[in-house]
Amino acid sequence: MITRCIDGVFETGSFRGVHKNWVSMDAISPNMVKAVMASEDQKFLEHHGFDWTAINKAMKYNRTKKGKKVHGASTISQQTAKNVFLWQSRTWIRKGLEVYFTFMIELFWSKERIMEVYLNVIETGNGVYGVEAASRKYFKKKARNLTATEAASIAAILPLPLKWSPVKPNARVSSRIVWIRNQMNAIATPAWAK
Repeated sequence: MITRCIDGVFETGSFRGVHKNWVSMDAISPNMVKAVMASEDQKFLEHHGFDWTAINKAMKYNRTKKGKKVHGASTISQQTAKNVFLWQSRTWIRKGLEVYFTFMIELFWSKERIMEVYLNVIETGNGVYGVEAASRKYFKKKARNLTATEAASIAAILPLPLKWSPVKPNARVSSRIVWIRNQMNAIATPAWAK
């Protein structure tokens, strides 16, 4: 039972609520677009949903490093398909459906639309979804005003948003922030993100 809804946050009992504020691409800093491209999918503007080089590299690593942490190669398009249309699991059925939905969104949506949806649905903390909610929670500002370092800090936690913090980064997150900032310098800002 929902006891209250304040500024898009629903709260019941001791539950802290869900923070989610959908915003259009023009309300998101170009720094955030570059940060997620740098950290998650540097070939986002070039591929048609799948980075075959990264997929082959991950498959080779996973074959030779059995028992170690599995490497993935999901693109932003694949992550968007999973987050919007599917459930969280590592089954072959879910992965097969992800391929189908990735193909469909790449066919019918523009890269701008894929990025806008991705930036609005990604989990960025416990009960925090999308970069607008993350920006307000962590940096007390709108997503359109994120600096390059703040955007890199949010992007740095995406692999483990429930364990990592962009404002209290551990050594690994701090290292990722520096790496992402360096990679951002080599990525051109898409015309639709300016």
